[in-house]
Amino acid sequence: MSGQSPVRQGELVLIDLADAEPSTSGGKAAVLARLLGAGLPVPPGFVVPTAAYEAAVAGLDLAEPGAARRRIGELPLAPALVEAISRALARLRHESVAVRSSASGEDTADGTAAGQHDTFLGVSGPEQVAGAVGGCWASLWSERAVGYRRWLATHGPDRSPTMAVLVQRLVDADVAGVLFTGAEVRIEASWGLGESVVGGRVTPDSWTVHGDTVLRRVLGGKANRLDRVRSRVVARAVPLADQERFCLTDEQLGRLVALGRDTADLLGGPQDIEWAIADGRIWLLQARPVTAPPPDAPAAHPGQPRHGRSPAVGTSVLTGTPGSPGIAVGPARVVGGPGDFARVRAGDVLVCRTTDPAWTPLFGVVAAVVTETGGVLSHAAIVAREQGLPAVLSVPGAMAALPDGATVEVDGGTGRVTSA
Repeated sequence: MSGQSPVRQGELVLIDLADAEPSTSGGKAAVLARLLGAGLPVPPGFVVPTAAYEAAVAGLDLAEPGAARRRIGELPLAPALVEAISRALARLRHESVAVRSSASGEDTADGTAAGQHDTFLGVSGPEQVAGAVGGCWASLWSERAVGYRRWLATHGPDRSPTMAVLVQRLVDADVAGVLFTGAEVRIEASWGLGESVVGGRVTPDSWTVHGDTVLRRVLGGKANRLDRVRSRVVARAVPLADQERFCLTDEQLGRLVALGRDTADLLGGPQDIEWAIADGRIWLLQARPVTAPPPDAPAAHPGQPRHGRSPAVGTSVLTGTPGSPGIAVGPARVVGGPGDFARVRAGDVLVCRTTDPAWTPLFGVVAAVVTETGGVLSHAAIVAREQGLPAVLSVPGAMAALPDGATVEVDGGTGRVTSA
């Protein structure tokens, strides 16, 4: 759609991604517009601007977040807006799209809001896209998004939220992941769509690069992948041969590092970049400031058990990937899913298989987090670092090795988890 005039229906205007600005399109879309303008590889798309959200919710009582989310989720989009979306999709000329939030206060230097709003992948046709737009709007009032804004307000002004929605051609990724720039470039990647990495569903392959030198490469545990199959995103097992090899070649790694540095130079500081590779071509899907750099990574293989006995009699030591620095002590609370959330008490150490963004409301309650899978560049790890919550990731067998209620010390800087 780049270079095309805006799609209009009555007074509604959908904005070409190349023309997105923060005031109309939110931070995520506006940054992607800058990347497009610099000739960097960004999938084409369009933006449903904040004005559409504000018109839709005008007159609604938003004082109670749960009720606000339900009301917005039940709102039918105006027929004129659905028609405008239909015309914009026709210009994209692609079977499937990604529908993502681009909210005010999102992807800024003050706070990323990483994973706090909903994303919809593999969406096809104007009716499905319209439903996904409404879903993004409603997610502005989810428990996790509201809790994140409350935390953010303790560090700055509390602004009224608004939401633009970004619709882009979906990249059917062979490999995808996250890249952090800085003095060293950190990369995490896995097979298939990047939701596996950002959502902490897998322990990804990881690399640390300084200059032209790869300082560290660690093979992850990439047992599953997400792929689009027609209009659905499905989870599939990764063949053992692919689990046991790195998902990026050295040539791809070099190109990613170069693109990451070009992006950081353009945007004026270290960046947290989501990317995807399809048919050998690299695409940039998102860039935002690095708000809290990760701790140094260990050289050990994250898929191997690293349990042992400490010098103190009767003490067990587990070792994982340092995810968020700090030391905390508390009773282990082994949580299998949202049904166990009510068992979590203030000061507990959350022990779980993984934490997708729906779990982040617990971050305001617990003293530390230990997971069996996930990478340091995942959304949950980013939010833990922003909130100063110690976290150790990718500790195989942690849920069995740490008895519920046992006293646990978590060192998120070294990756050590000690239980009595």
